[in-house]
Amino acid sequence: MFKRDVQPLSEILKKLLRQEGLETPLMQKRLVDAWAQVAGPSVDRYTAEKFIRNQTLYVKIQNPALRQDLSMMRSQLVRRLNEHVGAQVIADIRFY
Repeated sequence: MFKRDVQPLSEILKKLLRQEGLETPLMQKRLVDAWAQVAGPSVDRYTAEKFIRNQTLYVKIQNPALRQDLSMMRSQLVRRLNEHVGAQVIADIRFY
């Protein structure tokens, strides 16, 4: 008899994504998509653009007062966004 190496499909997909270099872009996309849920609908209403570069999330906020308030909550937002995704994807947020 031979022993089968049975693995859950989720583990096989994780290995495949990692091998093909798609794991990080997928996590980044999930984090950007989570902005509306983590920041809330009132903040998302004033959000124009979001993108990640060098482990920094750049968010364009159209209201200067809100931009200042969010700047003071940066570390909390970083923690909540990373927790939502389940991985350390970003280290900082810049509002512009």
